[in-house]
Amino acid sequence: MGATQIPAVYGRRLLKLVRETIGQRLGLVEAVDQAGLEDEALHQDLATFVTLKINGRLRGCIGNLEATGPLLESLSQNACQAAFKDHRFAPLSAEEFERIKIDISILSTPVRLHYENGDDLLTRLRPGIDGVILKKGRARATFLPQVWKQLPRPRHFMEHLCQKAGLSPQSWQDEDIEIYLYQVQSFEEETHAVDSTPRAG
Repeated sequence: MGATQIPAVYGRRLLKLVRETIGQRLGLVEAVDQAGLEDEALHQDLATFVTLKINGRLRGCIGNLEATGPLLESLSQNACQAAFKDHRFAPLSAEEFERIKIDISILSTPVRLHYENGDDLLTRLRPGIDGVILKKGRARATFLPQVWKQLPRPRHFMEHLCQKAGLSPQSWQDEDIEIYLYQVQSFEEETHAVDSTPRAG
């Protein structure tokens, strides 16, 4: 990503947008407040992910790896997808709403990584910085940079990413694997849910 795409001052405002979008879908919020969202920077076409956690555990994570529209629309759509359409979880309930902690990620454009072999790949990954997309045929999976908090060793990171894609843990060493890297600008709520160990999906 290089330079920050969104002024950090808008982080809390974007988190509020996501929370109100989910709350409105649940019937707990009458309308989503659009005030303070006029800056042109917030209307760029950008890819986003929305991650929901309860007590440090993943409760939903949905996003797109390439921009499909303006930032605000992307966040609103992914907020509802993460809350109600993540196939790994039941739809979020009204009772859970106040317990969720929201993390939003704004992605840079993925760039293919060229490397010589598996060992070279591991040395080129930057823990805590790079999000990784793994492709093999029709199989594809990604881990956001936040996942490095749970899997700080590159080898373990790649093994789990392969499993997420439905491949064997060692598939990252195969010659027909494609690896793409991206970075994120992340904003995370601080006041919702008792959560001492942030995790991402």
